[in-house]
Amino acid sequence: MSTAPVVLAPSTVLARDDWRARESTHAERADALTAGRRARAARGETHPVEDFLFTYYGYKPALLRRWHPGTAYALADAAHDARADWRWYARDEDDSIRVDARAFAAEKRLLLTGVAAILEGTRGRSAQYGCFGMHEWAMLYRTPTARHAVPLRLGSAGTDAVVEAHELRCTHFDAFRFFTDDAAPRNRALLARDTQAAHEQPGCLHAGMDLYKWAVKLGPLVPGDTLLDAFELARDIRALDMRASPYDLRDWGYAPVAVETAEGKAVYVAEQRAFTRRAEPLRERLLAHVRFALAA
Repeated sequence: MSTAPVVLAPSTVLARDDWRARESTHAERADALTAGRRARAARGETHPVEDFLFTYYGYKPALLRRWHPGTAYALADAAHDARADWRWYARDEDDSIRVDARAFAAEKRLLLTGVAAILEGTRGRSAQYGCFGMHEWAMLYRTPTARHAVPLRLGSAGTDAVVEAHELRCTHFDAFRFFTDDAAPRNRALLARDTQAAHEQPGCLHAGMDLYKWAVKLGPLVPGDTLLDAFELARDIRALDMRASPYDLRDWGYAPVAVETAEGKAVYVAEQRAFTRRAEPLRERLLAHVRFALAA
């Protein structure tokens, strides 16, 4: 599976009415995506699935609401707009403003080269579909302490038995680092932060979820629609991630994907493949913005 590389052209100037309309549409979409989180936060409540993107990645709903045109567009008649003073924006002689990819790259070159290595490494490998979501199980292996205040479908002993019946094939360091001490040596590879780019592969659910993280870290380089597309992808992946986990989330409205069974494995892999296809063009779009900045 491959997608032609996305190549960015020089900036097109958007008329003021056009970009203000895009900004408004973006804010409405972001508000809809974060409404549940904001309402729960106001009540002091949390959700074990839907709040993960806000608690694990640490990005607040307000961040999603801020629209950027990305590197493909300049904004007409914006020199006196508040965004003209935003970081990494530059003013042109015609009173338009644009994202200053050169300034961003000068300050964030290490970030850009690191993200490029991970995205390029991921896209250059064949997708693997033999992990069956065992990373969540490995995080509970031989430990009485669950990571979430949710009951286990099979209990602690049953969870341990599932781990022992499978080969652990995790390729994502940020999942592997939460394995218990007894589970980590059972993984096919011992993963480390400094070798992350050498192991990432496009079939991994967490590699797909992390496209949201990279979209946020790339800041104004990334257009608002790409950021929200990445958030929606990560949200949907997280639902499968937890449905295939040892946790019983039926009271929260999530039917389990019983990956300890042949039927459950088939369901998991089918959805995993769908997410791989959905993530691929998004990964290419992010990589294009990284390359554009590095070449600025």
